[in-house]
Order: sequence, then C-alpha cells, then structure tokens
Amino acid sequence: MDYIIGDVQGCYDTLQKLLKKINFNEDRDRLFFLGDVVNRGNKSLETLRFIYSLRENANVVLGNHDFHLLVCSLTSQKPNFKDTFSDIINAPDKHTLLDYLLTRPVILEHQGAILVHAGIPPQWNISDAFQNAELVQQQLQNNPKQFLSKMYSDEPSYYSDKLNNEEKCRYTINALMRMRFCKKNGELEFNHKMNIDQAPEGFKAWFLHANRKLIDKDIFFGHWSTLKGFNLEHVYPMDHGCIWGEKLSAFSLSDRTLISQESIEGN
Repeated sequence: MDYIIGDVQGCYDTLQKLLKKINFNEDRDRLFFLGDVVNRGNKSLETLRFIYSLRENANVVLGNHDFHLLVCSLTSQKPNFKDTFSDIINAPDKHTLLDYLLTRPVILEHQGAILVHAGIPPQWNISDAFQNAELVQQQLQNNPKQFLSKMYSDEPSYYSDKLNNEEKCRYTINALMRMRFCKKNGELEFNHKMNIDQAPEGFKAWFLHANRKLIDKDIFFGHWSTLKGFNLEHVYPMDHGCIWGEKLSAFSLSDRTLISQESIEGN
C-alpha cells in the first residue's frame, strides 16, 4: 500500500499512532510525505530519523520548514524563536540527516499523482514544473551552501523565461513550497494565510484560477492548514493541522481512502 501523509512538523507521537491505525508495515507499504516533516513540534529529530530509517519505503518532498532547516544548518542564517529543530542541528548524525534532505525532490510524480508541498502555479504545465524543480534539485546537491545562502527572498514575485537561473530557482522554491494565493499569471504573495474566502484583491488560491493548466492531474499538497470547506476534483489538501491540535492524515493511493488521527501532541 502507498500512503500520502500531510505535514507532520515534528509531531512524531501522532505519526506513530497514525501508522498503527493504517497497519503500516515497512516490508510492504510505502510512505510519501508532503513536506514540513520538521519544525514547530517537539520531536523533529525523532521524526526525521524515523523517516530516514525507512530508506526505500519512504520519500519526502521538501517543504518550507525542511528548507528552512537546511538554510539554518548550512548558512549563516540563524533559527528564529519559533523554530524547534535545534535537536537536529546539535545531533551527532546531523550531517547524515541533512544530506538526506538535500537529496529529496521538491516535486514528485507517483502513480499519476503529483506530490508537492504548497502547489503549482496556474501558468505551468507539468513539464514547466518538473524542469524548474530539476534546476533547484541540481543546485541543492551540487553547491548547497552557496545556493541556500541566496534563496531567502520573496523576489521575483512572478516567473519569466528572461529570469536568470538563480531567479528561476528562487521563484520555483517560493511557488512549490510557500504559495497559497497568486494571480492568474503566477504572481505570488505571502502575507495572507487564511481560507480561500479571504483572498487579497486580485488574487485567488492557486488551484482556483480558470487558466490553470494541470486541471486533469491529481495534486496532493500540504502547507495550508487553514484551508477549509471546499471540494474540487483532482485537488487534495493534506495539511489537516496536526501541529495546531487537529489531525494528521494519510491518503491511500491503493484504495483511495483517507485515514486521520487526532493530534496527541502535548497530551
């Protein structure tokens, strides 16, 4: 069985309860995590070690919190007061774990479904998304410290073929890992994080634009825990707010069922 799991964010205990609920067997089943496996929760190190231990039976698409961990670990950027991944930064096996994250994709296709942390800009087709993701992944693996030190910026806010590779990578990271609302041309904004009925003027949720090219592909994503009360074919939001006391969920690609576990963090 193949399961897609939403944002864990260091909620290791809830993850283990969810895996018991789905009768996870590492000799038989595979797990696909939609990013943000670390940070905010109290057990980022246990969570990342566990996922790493599964080797070929698990994969992760990078989320903004995983990316933030890499930046804080490999550049001069310091963690902020809300970050809870110091256990990883100080761990004796941190290089093994960070190297694992550096080799993770920023987008993944599996059994015809697309897995990404935040979303895909409406103007991109599948080739656009994967070509730009490959550019990011090459840089992450070839020269991670130099690359990561240049990636923290909200600019450029829109994509153009005239952008240089560094700018293309920055837009791709922001779109695939941070986007919620955008304009129909893919222009991004990051100040609004509430539900789709509170979109800023001129913007819509990335999946609601009429010109969106990937309308016939199942897209599974996390990142947006405040997303409520909508039903759209081929769109599967999987961040169900575990870190905020709500649920952690797994979607079975084999029988198309959703299994959820109430958060037990802090209990």
